Amino acid sequence: MKLNEIRERFIKFFVSNGHKQVSSSPLIPEHDPTLMFTNAGMVQFKNIFTGAQKTDMKCVVSSQKCLRAGGKHNDLENVGYTTRHHTFFEMLGNFSFGDYFKETAIELTWKFITEELSLDKNRLSITVYHTDDEAYEIWRKVSGFSDDKIIRIATDDNFWSMGNTGPCGPCSEIFYDHAEPNLKNDDRIVEIWNLVFMEFNKDEEGNLQKLPKKCIDTGMGLERIAAVMQNVHDNYDIDLFSALMSKSQEYCGDTGNKVAHKIIADHLRAATFLIAEGILPGNEGRNYVLRRLIRRAVRYIHQLGYNDSLLHHIFPALIDSSSSAYMGDVYPELIRAKSLIETTLKSEEENFKDTLMKGINLLEKFAADLNPGDILPGESAFKLYDTYGFPLDITLDILKERKINFDQKGFDDAMEEQKERARAKWVGSGEKSVEQVWFDLTDEFGKTEFVGYELSEVKGAKVLAIISPKNEVIDSAKEGEKVTIILENTPFYGESGGQVGDTGSLIKSDRSIITVENTNKTNDLYLHKCIVKSGSICKGDAVTASIDKKRRQNLRRNHSATHLLHFVLRAILGDHVTQKGSLVAPDKLRFDFSHNAQVTQDQLFSIEDMVNSLIRENLSTSTKIQNMNQAIDEGATALFGEKYGDQVRVVNIGDSKELCGGTHVEHTGEIGLFKIVTECSIASGVRRIEALTGQEAVNYIRDNEINLKKVAELVKVPVNEITSRLSILNQERKESEAKIKNLYKKLVSVENIKSTEINGINFTSHAFMDISASIIREFILQQHKPKTVIAFTATEKNKTVLIVKVSKDLTGQISAKELASTATERGCGGNTELAQTGCDNDKINHIITTICSKIAAMKENS
Repeated sequence: MKLNEIRERFIKFFVSNGHKQVSSSPLIPEHDPTLMFTNAGMVQFKNIFTGAQKTDMKCVVSSQKCLRAGGKHNDLENVGYTTRHHTFFEMLGNFSFGDYFKETAIELTWKFITEELSLDKNRLSITVYHTDDEAYEIWRKVSGFSDDKIIRIATDDNFWSMGNTGPCGPCSEIFYDHAEPNLKNDDRIVEIWNLVFMEFNKDEEGNLQKLPKKCIDTGMGLERIAAVMQNVHDNYDIDLFSALMSKSQEYCGDTGNKVAHKIIADHLRAATFLIAEGILPGNEGRNYVLRRLIRRAVRYIHQLGYNDSLLHHIFPALIDSSSSAYMGDVYPELIRAKSLIETTLKSEEENFKDTLMKGINLLEKFAADLNPGDILPGESAFKLYDTYGFPLDITLDILKERKINFDQKGFDDAMEEQKERARAKWVGSGEKSVEQVWFDLTDEFGKTEFVGYELSEVKGAKVLAIISPKNEVIDSAKEGEKVTIILENTPFYGESGGQVGDTGSLIKSDRSIITVENTNKTNDLYLHKCIVKSGSICKGDAVTASIDKKRRQNLRRNHSATHLLHFVLRAILGDHVTQKGSLVAPDKLRFDFSHNAQVTQDQLFSIEDMVNSLIRENLSTSTKIQNMNQAIDEGATALFGEKYGDQVRVVNIGDSKELCGGTHVEHTGEIGLFKIVTECSIASGVRRIEALTGQEAVNYIRDNEINLKKVAELVKVPVNEITSRLSILNQERKESEAKIKNLYKKLVSVENIKSTEINGINFTSHAFMDISASIIREFILQQHKPKTVIAFTATEKNKTVLIVKVSKDLTGQISAKELASTATERGCGGNTELAQTGCDNDKINHIITTICSKIAAMKENS
């Protein structure tokens, strides 16, 4: 049975048994600072299990994409060397939120594996927690197994908990015996499904209390059950991985190194899904995990002797419907991100080639005299890592293959000095946890009704709740207090999708005025960040809610302009361009996008011209709510990594079509003018454009015009002759500087420079004022008289520099660097013949005297 068929059968089976199908949540967890990536099927239901979030769903089924390649859960180094470790995998699961419990969960499980999948019961065995008599008896009844096939386990292996505290409960695992005697026990008998019976809550002392609702959380690895169904004991022999590995074998012409092909296939799939969610290779957090995955794959591609970029050639198998590796129907984001994925894989692979070659060659040198069992010094690995950018995990992989040990302590000690800089900045998902208060208020009031697309003012808007800065629900607030207010309905847009929140006012009938300083959106609630300017506000009050209309119109202009910009960037630079972030503010817009090269000036002009052309066409804007899949099928652009509901809002502006909840102009002519201000790189493969629209764009051009006129007045030519005039002035400046430099050189050479003989050594010193150190240095370098020490100071613009030169025949007795350092009591650059350092102008006489003394002492000692 093919992997895709197993997934489909699993979903259909539980849907037919009353479960609601839920889409996989993103790999980047929402509202969970404890996880770098989604690593299990239950992650998206965490708040439901804890009781923080209420839901109408009773039981659900899902196939969840998971990643274990960073943070606390990391299988990266095991991939390729075992039969069942993956960085990316799919977890099939059915969940009950107080609907059914052990008996139904066990019955459904048994029915699926023995009837739908027709697994041989003789190859199955069960484990239960040693005190869970209930599960034991249910399994005996459902399976008909004898006591020796239902094994009681007393360890934590069969008691699952979310963490040190929180929901937990006994679990029951199902094992399958491949019945191949030549296999090791771990490969022969494999766990295929885990059923968690969550019925307790563990407090900080470790005590267990009964949960008000008993829940079910199950997990079955899709790749693992596919291996069982396809009668192979190695997950990498299933149809999906076979298709990917056959591609790398075809390109590399190597079928023998299975470890390498496993790693390439696994890491490619994981990298592909990360890129599809908007992650790009980088040096921190999730971006660095992606970079490690790609670079580790590249190392094994190199090991196979393939010297070109390979990953982007294998990727199409994941979106080719004729391939057994096809995942595009279940995860259409792979198809939508095709161009971005291919461009990113190819670029990152090409950029790493040189580093890889240099690193491998250096590592070979470091390990040339080492035999199996020897230890590579940690300092050597650190030098590779720190100086040459060679990833430590690749070093460890190579050492592992050669059976050479690694000095971890030496590496850690070498890293100690820069731990603060090198420590990963990521401490979670980067998002704050959703406070319990917002869940409670959502349960109490439901969603805030947003009417701001049609209205700029709402009369009689009811105050549902008032929250203090400490996130405490309060009944009222008086003048001067800052609070968060939730209204029953609101015209205020809550900050999201890059568009900043609305500002404005809430006014009561008694003329109390509450200023809205910002509006946020959390958990479907619109949070008005307010200060009570006069009077008071109480829960239940009715207010007139009015937004700042002029500010909103500026936001509309800039938001619609970002859509036009996105459309034009893809048209001019290529369809690999995807939005990586944006800021829609009243006074400007900022747009971040994926692109691996600087945008040229000609391209920027073309982008500006095309956007302004669309503005002049006065295109109408339309919006509609439609099914997510239908919108995508019709060509709407979705942001990678963004979580959308089943119903989405689609904004159409001419040929531009995007999923967007923001506010927009009715016609593009309202934007007026579009002007790019800056274009730059903000990360590897990510560029940023900042631009202005409307009056802000006009003001920017006007300010530049004023500045040009001022320049024209200063150089005494018309504006259109400024560049030619500046070119002439620049040439004249260079000629003048050359003449001045020559005059200074003559001045230095004819200056009455003091020269003294100290016991046969010529000591020449002088303090030069208003002459640059570079001229003095150039003059000193031209002096080659033997048995000579020269010490000059040059003071220019309140900065004094000491330059010391020792003739070559004296360097065995005295060092220029030592003289300069001793005389100034400062560190300095240079060598035995020539040294230079800064010094204090008022200490010049002392410095020269000190050097004289050192020369005299040197002669006496000799």
